[in-house]
Amino acid sequence: MIGKVKAEIELMKRHMEVMQAVVSNQPIGIMKLSELLDQPFHRVRYSLRVLEHLGYLAASPSGAVATKAGEDLLDGLDAELDEMITMLETMKHQGSAGRREG
Repeated sequence: MIGKVKAEIELMKRHMEVMQAVVSNQPIGIMKLSELLDQPFHRVRYSLRVLEHLGYLAASPSGAVATKAGEDLLDGLDAELDEMITMLETMKHQGSAGRREG
């Protein structure tokens, strides 16, 4: 179970790196993104497809561009991550307390 969650976090990290690179360099093509992020072409393509499907990016003749929803995602990312960190810290403390009691 933990392994699956960790893999999802790693995938989300890559998606956010792609998102941030697009915002910083838009419009940008897949080959340039792959080079910029030092990621294989197929991984960047997958992240672009996911982000476009979710409405965070749009394709243009010159390359990927961020949508308003994508910019909002990045604007609120720190708060969302802080919330997840708090949840994980709570889980960690609950697990530690349970081991001490046993």
